[in-house]
Amino acid sequence: MDIIFRVYRELYSMYGPQGWWPLLGHGGYHKEDYTLPKSQDEVFEVCLGAILTQNTSFTSVVQSLENLEALGALSVEGVKKLPVEVLKNAIKPSGYFNQKARYILAFVAFFETLTKVPTREELLRVLGIGEETADSILLYGYKQNEFVVDSYTKRIFFRLGLIEERAKYADVKHLVQQSFQCVEDTNKLWIEYQEFHALLVEHAKRYYSKRPYARGCPLVKL
Repeated sequence: MDIIFRVYRELYSMYGPQGWWPLLGHGGYHKEDYTLPKSQDEVFEVCLGAILTQNTSFTSVVQSLENLEALGALSVEGVKKLPVEVLKNAIKPSGYFNQKARYILAFVAFFETLTKVPTREELLRVLGIGEETADSILLYGYKQNEFVVDSYTKRIFFRLGLIEERAKYADVKHLVQQSFQCVEDTNKLWIEYQEFHALLVEHAKRYYSKRPYARGCPLVKL
């Protein structure tokens, strides 16, 4: 079995399903309910979260989303009705609020034009949408087979000797997706990608958030 897929199975046996992407209206995490998001507003909430989580923790993002929810602004129309300064103040817990407000408004304009699932290339042309954000939107918002690579993923893979320290995003993503070719049901591949990404985050919080990294990490024995 491919080593990366072994890492996935090991993490799944350790922590179980994670239930990402957390949605406010469903109590946050929704383990083993892969029907979400169901509505356009829920998809939009995932997209907002993906933009807001840039360079910050998801705990801070939740505070911002709760502020927007209190303002009735967890939808395209809701955000459009907000004065810009109110929007900035609502998302302040996520940091870089001036910049992220511009990103959100640019995304709102893009989201309104959609008649189908956006392509990765279309998303990357939107102001403030980079590779990780685009893949988060596609994987968690639209259930597409796009694995999300974040700093935790790179940190764990480097410690396990699977990648170079400065490995490029695209190379790490390709490595993972090649490893998951053993999954026979490609219609459910996005579920595996969701769980693996979330499991890597959970594991990294426990073993890779403070230096020296990987102290006590059970994966190093694989």
